[in-house]
Amino acid sequence: MGMKKDVTVSWAGKMTFIGEAASGNTVTMDAGKDNGGLGLGHSPMDLLLMGAGGCACIDVVMILKKARQTLVDCVCQVSGVRAEEMPQVYTDIHMHFIVTGTDLREEAVKRAVELSMTKYCSASATLAKGAKLTYDWDIKQA
Repeated sequence: MGMKKDVTVSWAGKMTFIGEAASGNTVTMDAGKDNGGLGLGHSPMDLLLMGAGGCACIDVVMILKKARQTLVDCVCQVSGVRAEEMPQVYTDIHMHFIVTGTDLREEAVKRAVELSMTKYCSASATLAKGAKLTYDWDIKQA
């Protein structure tokens, strides 16, 4: 059996819910105003994309640090297209990385992003089972 993860989601009134991880960290989720919510938190579908971007950025930063690259910033812009029919799953997801540093080697950044996207990022790999996942990157010199 693989690694087990548990989270709890509790109703906080109207369409607001609080997600709590085993660590005790919380996140507020809410339906949009058009669905009876107050817009007080993230939509669960946005959190799926944010989770993939966060997971991938952790990989990229760790890999580039191990490669002794001088990193200043790592951003992942994640775009998702959802089906029109219910359950409106993501059909296409694109992850665009912007990696900023001093004298970053193109090959090191390429390797870091590709390793994350093809081997390490469990969040994007999970989403890729149901959606077409693409990615690219830009390098900015600090």
